[in-house]
Amino acid sequence: MSNSSWSIGDLVVYKKSKVSNAPGQRAKNVAPSTAGESYSYTVDKFWIIKEILPDGSLLVQTLRGKEHTLAHDDVAIRKPYLWERWFYRERFRQLTASITPDA
Repeated sequence: MSNSSWSIGDLVVYKKSKVSNAPGQRAKNVAPSTAGESYSYTVDKFWIIKEILPDGSLLVQTLRGKEHTLAHDDVAIRKPYLWERWFYRERFRQLTASITPDA
């Protein structure tokens, strides 16, 4: 997505890559390591854009208030699909309500 397609308050889905011995319920694209002792997978994270930085990067916030900086053109971020907005509506409502003002 181009930089101009993102706005403060937009909800985003971030496809986070992980590795562990026991993937959770939300794990997608699960693949065993070559030795078979761990798994690599992705998990969809639901965040909100808190700020667009001068260099075009996106400052996003998690439901628990953690912040991450992402490149505006990162291929791992996208806007949520309509069905996700409905299915995860409570999570998105909480996320929207959780934005902490700058101190």
